[in-house]
Amino acid sequence: MPFIKSLPENAGPPAVFKQYPDIYGPYSEMSQALMNGPSPLSNGEREVILAFAAGAMGCGFVLTGHSEAAYAWGVERGTLDRLLEDIDSAPIDDKLKPLLHYVRKLAVDPNAVTQADVDAVFAAGWDEQALHDAIAITGRAAFMHRLVAGHGFNPLDPEVAKSHAAKRVEHGYVNIYSAFRKPR
Repeated sequence: MPFIKSLPENAGPPAVFKQYPDIYGPYSEMSQALMNGPSPLSNGEREVILAFAAGAMGCGFVLTGHSEAAYAWGVERGTLDRLLEDIDSAPIDDKLKPLLHYVRKLAVDPNAVTQADVDAVFAAGWDEQALHDAIAITGRAAFMHRLVAGHGFNPLDPEVAKSHAAKRVEHGYVNIYSAFRKPR
């Protein structure tokens, strides 16, 4: 049961977003730009980064939701579990591995990030925008972790996550919420 009694038992972030549209309308716009706007990272890769960062921080709710979003973008099911076990043996493009090592460190111990971590990302062929996007996505995962934990949301049902992921792929991060919907 959420800590805030006005929220229903099955509440998640959308309940808070709808309750505070002046805050979360712009947040949804930022999320849309970050997760679906121009980037050297594909939509699926960005969802992998978000889910992976959340998992590294121990936020099962966000891990479940964004793993399903990654799978909805065509990432092989089970990839996130494998990444969280061992980045280097996971079935992903080798180019992503240094970026995910960076993301894990940023998510778990941000003050431990060094120039060598950044250099490894660049040596793998990523540019400054890819690094920025990974940093911002990791920050977004941290924000959502605090939102979920602070409100005391119950774990996310995987089937609900799958349904939300399909809607997120189809409608994006703004138009998924009727309160924020923009004409196409």
